[in-house]
Amino acid sequence: MSESLFELHGRVALVTGASAGIGRAMALALSAAGASVVVSARRASQLDETVALIKDAGGSAAVVSADLSRHEEVLRLASESAAVFGSPDILVNCAGVNLRQPYDEITPESWRLTLDLNLSVPFFLARALVPAMKERAWGRVINIASLQSRRAFPDSIPYGASKGGVEQLTRAMAEAWSRYGINCNAIGPGFFPTELTRAVFEDETRRQWAAGQTAIGRNGEMTDLHGATVFLASPASDYITGQTLFVDGGFTAR
Repeated sequence: MSESLFELHGRVALVTGASAGIGRAMALALSAAGASVVVSARRASQLDETVALIKDAGGSAAVVSADLSRHEEVLRLASESAAVFGSPDILVNCAGVNLRQPYDEITPESWRLTLDLNLSVPFFLARALVPAMKERAWGRVINIASLQSRRAFPDSIPYGASKGGVEQLTRAMAEAWSRYGINCNAIGPGFFPTELTRAVFEDETRRQWAAGQTAIGRNGEMTDLHGATVFLASPASDYITGQTLFVDGGFTAR
């Protein structure tokens, strides 16, 4: 019985930002649990690598590339992802951007881009998929929060504002949709080796600093995300909604 709580056979997942890093790790985890996975990002070639990894492990996956900075592309992704394996039961909103601009270099355009990709797209993409989830009376939305949902970091005012918003967006989604069987939660990753954190991991002093801020004493490895991803996507989390689970080695606990 305990194993069936974490099984995703027969489910369909859509993962944005799945060309590398955290999005790819989450797509691999969902596939390993039995879900068919549609992966999306702007770079189709890297998405093909994600699909190859999934298929090599015996899973089912397909690519629908999209530039989510354009609203019409958000709606196209919702439509085309449903045409592959059926309408997604699970949505992982992992696409995002952090431009790391000092406050006096932030422009209205860069502000809007950050807020749109990190905060607006998760809502509008989820909203497009919710009707089919409501029909099945089952769905999962997993947003990606951040250490900056709770902490302020240098040169990240728009990013921090957007990720603070993701926590409240997750609660608001849960309030609106959980009565229909659609649970909405977020994962807040700590420091993991991704494109967004490359500068930290390439600098030994900064890498050690980040590890030293955790209670566990090390930075994240991609497999550390697998359990939380499957948990929040599976029946094991049936009575959990509106929450943000920090997978950060205790960074936010200190």
